[in-house]
Amino acid sequence: MSDSSFNPVSGPSRHSHASCGRVLAALLMLSCLIQNPAADAHERGAQLAPAANLRQAMRKLWEDHVTWTRLLIVSTAADLPDREATAQRLLQNQQDIGDAVKGFYGDAAGAKLTELLRAHILGAGEVLASARSGDAGRLAAAKKAWYQNADDISAFLSTANPHAWPMAEMQPMMREHLDLTLAEAVDQLQGRYAQSVADYDRVHDAILSMADMLTDGIVAQFPKKF
Repeated sequence: MSDSSFNPVSGPSRHSHASCGRVLAALLMLSCLIQNPAADAHERGAQLAPAANLRQAMRKLWEDHVTWTRLLIVSTAADLPDREATAQRLLQNQQDIGDAVKGFYGDAAGAKLTELLRAHILGAGEVLASARSGDAGRLAAAKKAWYQNADDISAFLSTANPHAWPMAEMQPMMREHLDLTLAEAVDQLQGRYAQSVADYDRVHDAILSMADMLTDGIVAQFPKKF
């Protein structure tokens, strides 16, 4: 019988010890190569270029915008007790968006954008309230003011960056945002819940396109910051 690497009486041979040593060394090397997933993700985030960081931040701000709008629509339709708290969080988002552009366009421009966006949210609240009340005249007036505010936001952004955000592109994009949000609200108020959810998906896709357009415009206008 040939020599075995392990003798049940005498225990492991020197060949077995060597094999175990090689296996242990390989395992140690493998453990060194495998990084902690959370630490690795944090490191990747730290290494993102400034433009990529801005893109992420801008997307987060505008995703918050449509998410909290969605929650306000649901709370208003169902007359939930969290409606006021939800509205306040949504208004805070408008402050956050205004603050995000101050480093590029100055404090006054950031404050003006916040003012316009707060009017956008308050106008949306009036549209929701008038639609829920069934008052057609009040709803028509609320919608007219809401769309005028969207045009004002478009004009403000276009003036700040006319090359990247021309009025001919900003105005349709803002109006599409209102159209989609209004469809979402109407479907929710009228109990077409599956359709309202699908509407939100369209709102979400559109707002990410807007966020990316804003990011691309800032990067193109202020290349030295990136």
